[in-house]
Amino acid sequence: MARPLVAIVGRPNVGKSTFFNQMAGRRIAIVEDTPGVTRDRVYADCEWQNHKFTLIDTGGIDPQSDDPLLSQMRRQAEIAVETCDVILFFVDGRQGLTADDENVADMLRKSGKPVMVVVNKIDNVRMMDEIYDFYQLGMGDPIGISSVNLLNFGDLLEELCKLFPDEDAEDDENRPIQIAVVGKPNVGKSSLVNRILGEERVMVSDIAGTTRDAIDTRFSDGEDSFVIIDTAGIRRKRAIEQQSLERYSVVRALAAIDRCDVALLLIDATQGVTEQDTKIAGYIDEQGKAAVICVNKWDAVEKETGTLEKYVRDVREQLKFMAYAPVLFISAKTGQRTQRVLDSVRSVYAEATRRVTTGVLNDVMADAQAALQPPATSGRRLKIYYATQQGVQPPTFVLFVNDMELMHFSYERYLENQFRKSFGFEGTPLRFILRERSKKED
Repeated sequence: MARPLVAIVGRPNVGKSTFFNQMAGRRIAIVEDTPGVTRDRVYADCEWQNHKFTLIDTGGIDPQSDDPLLSQMRRQAEIAVETCDVILFFVDGRQGLTADDENVADMLRKSGKPVMVVVNKIDNVRMMDEIYDFYQLGMGDPIGISSVNLLNFGDLLEELCKLFPDEDAEDDENRPIQIAVVGKPNVGKSSLVNRILGEERVMVSDIAGTTRDAIDTRFSDGEDSFVIIDTAGIRRKRAIEQQSLERYSVVRALAAIDRCDVALLLIDATQGVTEQDTKIAGYIDEQGKAAVICVNKWDAVEKETGTLEKYVRDVREQLKFMAYAPVLFISAKTGQRTQRVLDSVRSVYAEATRRVTTGVLNDVMADAQAALQPPATSGRRLKIYYATQQGVQPPTFVLFVNDMELMHFSYERYLENQFRKSFGFEGTPLRFILRERSKKED
C-alpha cells in the first residue's frame, strides 16, 4: 500500500525543518533562522518500528500576510494538508500560544484530518509545563519535544503511528518512475511540472531562484505511477555565494539527479544551449541516467523554414556526448507538445531497463567484429571473446578480451553504435566494462 503522508505545518520559524531533517537522517530541508526559508513542500520517506511513512515539510504559514510569495507558501502548505493523512501542527514552546497559532489551528480544523499538536523547543523536562497553554487550541493532548535534542521523539512517533490509516495487506509491487526536472534557473521547470500534474503543485514565478528545494510529487498517468522532482535551477559555481541558501539548493538538485530514473533537462529555446546546460547534461550522463532533452519556450522563438532542424543540429553539436537522448520542443506555458513528455519518459525508462540475452548479444558482437576488425597495436590485435550484460540503468556490458590495453575508445564507440542499431537503447547511456580472460581459459 501507499505510505501514509504526514504533513509538518505551522507558522514560520517554529522548528519544522529541523524536525524534518532529524527524521530524514540527512540535511534535506534548508535550516536557517530566517522565517520563510522553506518555501515549497519537501518529501522524505521515514520508518519507525516497522511503520513506513512519508514526511512532508512545508513553508511557514502566515495566515494574514498579503505578500505574494508568502501567499504562495501558504497555498503550498494548504496543498500538503489536502493530500496528507495526518498533520503535525508545530508550535513554539518558548514563545507560547500566539494569535497566528490560533489562526493556523482554525485552518487545520477545516481539513478534517487528524492533527497532533507538537510543542517544539522544549529542550529539557523542566520546560514541560510550557505545553499546557496549548490545550486552549482544543486539539487534544499536546506533545512537547525538542527537535535539536531529540527529546520525546519516541513518544511522538508512537502516538503518530496510531493515527495512520489501516494498512492494506497488499503492497505496491511496481515502484513509481522517478523523474527529475533539472536545468539552469528560470527555464520553466516548475511550469512544466505544473503542466504535467494539471494543477498548481509547485510555485511558479518569473523570479529566478523561486524553487529552492527539490520537491517530490507523486501522481499517476493511466496505469503508470510516477514521482516528479522539481528542483532549484543549477547555476555556475562562481555565481553562488558559498554560504548562501542557493548553494544547498544546487546540492539537492544534483542529489535529485542521483536518485532519479529519468532526467528531464530543460533548455531555454530563446537562449540556446549554454555552458551551464552542457555541464548539467554532463552530470546526468556521468551518473548513467536516462534523459530527455526538453527545449522549452518554443512558442517564443520566431520560426521560418528549417528552424527546428537547425535547432536540433545545434543541440546535437553542443551535446555530442548525449546523442542518445531524444529532443522535444515544448512550451510549458501554452502546453505545446507537453503531452509527449510522459510518453518519452516511459520510452527511455523502458530502454534503460532493457535486458538482452547473452546469445543474441554475442551474435551482434560477432557481426560487428566481422564488419570492422578490432584494432591492432604493435602487432597484437584485440580479441573480444564474448560479452554479457551485467546490469541496467544504465545498461552495462562486460566484454571479455585478451588485453584491455588494446581496446581503443573509437572501437568502443563503434560497438556502442552497433548495440544501439540492433537493440535501440534510445535515451540511455551505455557502459562497457573490460575484463581480461585468464591464460588458462585460452
